[in-house]
Amino acid sequence: MTFDDITAAAGVVHLSPVGGLHDGNSTIVLLAPKEPGFWAYVTARPEFTMHKSDPLDRWSQWAVTGLAYVLGAEPVFPFTGPPFHPFYTWALEAGVAHASPVGFLVSQEAGLLVSYRGALRFEGRLELPTQPDSPCITCAAQPCLTACPVGALTSAGYDVDTCKAHIDESPSCAAACAVRMACPASQGYPRDPRQTAFHMAAFHTPQPKDA
Repeated sequence: MTFDDITAAAGVVHLSPVGGLHDGNSTIVLLAPKEPGFWAYVTARPEFTMHKSDPLDRWSQWAVTGLAYVLGAEPVFPFTGPPFHPFYTWALEAGVAHASPVGFLVSQEAGLLVSYRGALRFEGRLELPTQPDSPCITCAAQPCLTACPVGALTSAGYDVDTCKAHIDESPSCAAACAVRMACPASQGYPRDPRQTAFHMAAFHTPQPKDA
């Protein structure tokens, strides 16, 4: 099994293995949306459309579990638990993302729009690609530190209650987090704005449950 093999198989379901880490004698490979086109593909799938509750997570379970079967790996998800798998820590250890000035994960490719739909755990230590440095190193302005209109997200921490209260009054923040979008790397990432709005709605408002 090579990283190129994983890339080819994951691309069929619009996922991208962005890198991984060795954990003892196993290898954990993180899977991110493959852009452009991820949202159009996912939202047309029956695994997404047939459920009212957690449709993206349900699609992710279908896609990643299928990949695991094909590739001989174990599927792992960030949303199943407790206990929850440490995707934030894995991303840092793998070097596929870095801690931004506001604490959120950031990467050269996705900026502050980093997300993972799951991971694959392989037996054995696979050869992994090298990773780029954090985009924050060359970002002199660091606009993420001052982008929040109510100061809910800064280097001092994240006031979630203030953030959610502001979303009620701000259509622009309801559609996309001002801090995440202020990142120059985020602005170059070809993610569908409808996906960003979906994540904001899921963060702000509990999703309906299937009957």
